[in-house]
Amino acid sequence: MSHHLDTPLARQNGQLYIDDLYVFPGHESTVFVMDVNSTITEPDVQPGFHSEARYEFKVHVDDAETETLTYRVSFEERDVYGGQPLTVHVLTGDDASNDEAEGELVLQGDAGQPVEGPGIRLWAGLIADSFYIDLALLARVNAAVHDGTAVDLSGWQPEQAQNSFAGTTVESIVLEISHQHPVLRPGARIGVWCTTKLATDAGGWRQINRAGHPMMWPIFWPDDTRFTYPANTRHPSQDFEADGKNLAERVTAVVAAGGTSDDPHGYGETVARQLFPDVLPYRVGTPATFGFATRNGRTLADNAPEVMLSLVAGTAIPSGLKPSISTRLRQPNFPYVVPA
Repeated sequence: MSHHLDTPLARQNGQLYIDDLYVFPGHESTVFVMDVNSTITEPDVQPGFHSEARYEFKVHVDDAETETLTYRVSFEERDVYGGQPLTVHVLTGDDASNDEAEGELVLQGDAGQPVEGPGIRLWAGLIADSFYIDLALLARVNAAVHDGTAVDLSGWQPEQAQNSFAGTTVESIVLEISHQHPVLRPGARIGVWCTTKLATDAGGWRQINRAGHPMMWPIFWPDDTRFTYPANTRHPSQDFEADGKNLAERVTAVVAAGGTSDDPHGYGETVARQLFPDVLPYRVGTPATFGFATRNGRTLADNAPEVMLSLVAGTAIPSGLKPSISTRLRQPNFPYVVPA
């Protein structure tokens, strides 16, 4: 099985396809990170951010179905020196889900440079990708989900795992919001997802891709080589009704074949309800971790692939890789990522 980045369309339009979403505490702040345009596709992908696109962070509060806070990042065309001006607008209330709303301009600056305003700062640019997984392991889980079989780990030697993303880069948007924000105060329960939208010839906006929980596309829709699966364009509030049964049945088949649950149907249903709506939960001001026991935001170090693969299989799937493999690609201070 292939993965969703390994396609001609991704190579042509990687600027619009989201690789990862992270949410974690900063210094008296909440940090949101969206990565796009991985060079795992090819080393000569189109550089920078798409000048006709919007990159949006969506925030739901207290399990609300609809976002009430959106940070919209837009970029102009790259100049001959590689510079790329950017703007950030914030949209609140009903405007947060309205593509026609303009929102309030809160930042202006350039990619590759920190941009700051009252209670907000942003950095966007090319970084060394700290994500880590051996895609050979993902292929084994892909095959099980596709065929409804047990995950075949025969011959898999975790101690020999290699990070398929070593040496790759992504374009990253890092947004940091102070705890003084009226919504993003410590203790607030939020759900976060991000999306890319492209201007249409008719003057509107088309949602191209979105992300909440990690690894959703690589695990469940790896053969969506033209990015036509309806999940790309729908709102998370529609997830369970539209796809909950399908996802539950696929997980049920894997755990039933593997004998990893006494109640495969119940387990599949539980996993579907944990992953849908596809919104990453986080309690503001608390330590973030995307782990086996707790999924509360996601840090740059978390071994999210191992967690997700194990969740789908109903048993531990050892990835063989540890956070230390990419320690040098993270930093404790803003912008938290490491520019390439």
